[in-house]
Amino acid sequence: MPDHERSLERERKAVAWLEEVSYDAAAIFLMGDTFDFWFEHRYTVPAGFVRFLGKIAALTDRGIPVFMFRGNHDMWTSGYWEKELGVEVISDELRFQSAGKQFYLHHGDGLGNGEKSYKLLRRIFRAPWSSWLFARLHPNLGFAIARAWSRKSRLGQGNKYEQFLGEDKEWLLGFCKDFLRNKSHIDYFVFGHRHLVIDMPVGEQSRYLNAGTWFNDSAYAVFDGKTTTIKRFENP
Repeated sequence: MPDHERSLERERKAVAWLEEVSYDAAAIFLMGDTFDFWFEHRYTVPAGFVRFLGKIAALTDRGIPVFMFRGNHDMWTSGYWEKELGVEVISDELRFQSAGKQFYLHHGDGLGNGEKSYKLLRRIFRAPWSSWLFARLHPNLGFAIARAWSRKSRLGQGNKYEQFLGEDKEWLLGFCKDFLRNKSHIDYFVFGHRHLVIDMPVGEQSRYLNAGTWFNDSAYAVFDGKTTTIKRFENP
């Protein structure tokens, strides 16, 4: 969005970022909504994005693990990323330890106490029969419907920037605090979905990080073996 030219500009910038970070990346995590819409028919995938997809394949061919989280815009994957690009697709959460730090990663949709109407839609869209029905549509019609739906989104209507709702209303922040109260310790919670750059404490030794959207921020989180910080990429 809003047109092919500006989408292509962002794609080239994303490819430049992938090339820069690849020199010392132990792994790369794409936190969901990598695409505004993605659907895999048995023998076709969405047109475009060839620079980005080619770069991802080149990274995995070099032995750099790439993980892609299914977001609410690109949840309908069915094997293309794994077979053709060598990517590990994560449907929900991913927990792991690195250099003694505990990580919890998730796209962020469906967590916490917010987005009650969306949670119902999420259950419908993630049901196997939902993607089966959509696959019955000709791709031209299916993607036209998806683009029309997308134009009604916040970004599609020109509302580029989200607002922080406050600690008592940010549902992902509430999820982190509830998780720490009821389960094991996590050093870093990392999410997408929220469209805001956030780096804030959620406990004495825990932080919640969100890199916002590439659409606005071109930000990313980096763990250097000691701490996790958010940086912004400026295309040289």
